[in-house]
Amino acid sequence: MLTRTEHHASRAGGVAALMFIGLALAAPVAVLVAQGTGSDVSASQGAYLARITWFTLLQAGLSTLLSVGFAVPLARSLARRPSFWGRRWLINLFAVPLGLPPLVAALGLLEVWGRNGVANQGLALFGVETPFSIYGLSGILIAHVFFNMPLAARLILPGLERLPPEYWKTAANLGMSGFNLFRFVEWPAMRRSVGAAAGLVFMLCATSFTLVLVLGGGPAATTLEVAIYQALRFDFDPGRAVLLSAIQIGLTLAVMLGLKLISVPTEAGDTKGGGTDRPDVARGWHALPDAALIGAAGVFVGAPLVAVVISGLAADLMRLLTDALFWRAAATSLLIGIAAAIVSVSLASLMVRARYSAGDQPQSRRLGLLSGMSGAAGSLTLLVPPVVLGAGWFLMLGGGAGQLLAPLAVIVLINALMALPFVMRVIEPAHQSAMERNGRLALSLGITGINRIRQIDIPAMLVPLATGFVFAVALSLGDLGAIALFGSDRIVTLPWLLYQKLGSYRTADAAGLALLLGVTTMALMIIADRLGNRSGSALWPGKQLQ
Repeated sequence: MLTRTEHHASRAGGVAALMFIGLALAAPVAVLVAQGTGSDVSASQGAYLARITWFTLLQAGLSTLLSVGFAVPLARSLARRPSFWGRRWLINLFAVPLGLPPLVAALGLLEVWGRNGVANQGLALFGVETPFSIYGLSGILIAHVFFNMPLAARLILPGLERLPPEYWKTAANLGMSGFNLFRFVEWPAMRRSVGAAAGLVFMLCATSFTLVLVLGGGPAATTLEVAIYQALRFDFDPGRAVLLSAIQIGLTLAVMLGLKLISVPTEAGDTKGGGTDRPDVARGWHALPDAALIGAAGVFVGAPLVAVVISGLAADLMRLLTDALFWRAAATSLLIGIAAAIVSVSLASLMVRARYSAGDQPQSRRLGLLSGMSGAAGSLTLLVPPVVLGAGWFLMLGGGAGQLLAPLAVIVLINALMALPFVMRVIEPAHQSAMERNGRLALSLGITGINRIRQIDIPAMLVPLATGFVFAVALSLGDLGAIALFGSDRIVTLPWLLYQKLGSYRTADAAGLALLLGVTTMALMIIADRLGNRSGSALWPGKQLQ
């Protein structure tokens, strides 16, 4: 409950936040459009754009097919084996790639699948002379499956575990097994989550930047975002960057609309409770296929993480920790992360409060528009990927050469916008609950305005606000996309420093930096996760499985 004055202030704050986000997104897009109006597409350039677009769609499609294709049987195996030793740790392991910086994961994948990695050494034992190459399409697919297969499995598994016991009793009475059990019982329970997972994975892979930049291996394996980066960073060809950005935005919009169409809420089945054994679950050696699949998935996800730890500990960490450049990069990363988190949490708080205000009174068209736009603003920031936003600001700043504060402000802004959807997801349900719990009490006590915000609202929202803040810092700390265009000798962050070490083949230093960066970001993610548990806001898909 809010007073009339509080309603007006909340809505004004929401409008101001929407205007800020709109300007932050529209300004770079307008620059790209203005730069692109005079660009002519030659035949050779048209062929190049078509090839880049085709490869982007190809790698995203294959990555989605492999990630979801492996996630479905993995989720079925996990659902059939709900009580084996270490299951909780395995589910937690599957959450690690969601919070791991892509650059750190790429280094771990190189340690396992690279030319001198564990996989090729194992193949050599069997007489395979030609080493497996992680660069190119194969490496991109492995990296995307590493990140997205655990995510898809965690999204699919809840639907199977929510199946009522009566379904299994009926299936057992009818003698169902094998394909019939999958077709008539399991597939109806998982098909919606499979579709949603496939759409989300395709979106993530179509906008992937860091993994393709590190593992692409050359022009033959380049996606739209990497091509935008190359067009500005190396060739300084604004016309080509504009055309690529337009295609990228169009592709992202199409994928987001597709996701909107298939995001159907799951219907809960009627059940009387109780429990029963599944008819397709057998003990003894019959459990070996499930055990083999679950074990293989655990090794596939866990091996790169172990490789990062082992190679990082083998590096000269003391020398890295006494290097002035490391501390300058760490300080820059931390300052950018804190600033981005403050901006993101502030924008999210303003829009969440505006949505509550707009829904607290009988709806009008104007209030409905405010509520809808505030809710969509977070998703709108996903429409324009970081590299595209950076490209617009890069052109606006003339490349940022010789500048310091303006590029830093752009990096902070991009990181804040990219964290905004996740921060809103954490803050909004907690805000709704706090207002329902404390609203009438505050009005009855006559505590309104700034005094209410200071004495009631902020203390009630302290944990979810801290959760969103820490989560935004962690996302910003491991991001390479925003710094990729503006990184220089004057602006160095930990991901940028790690990328430079990899590019100069200083793998030992890169391994040490990857370990330090990975441990820091994962520690922040764990803190955010624990805070989220206290406030009832789940950060990880499938959190209830733990």
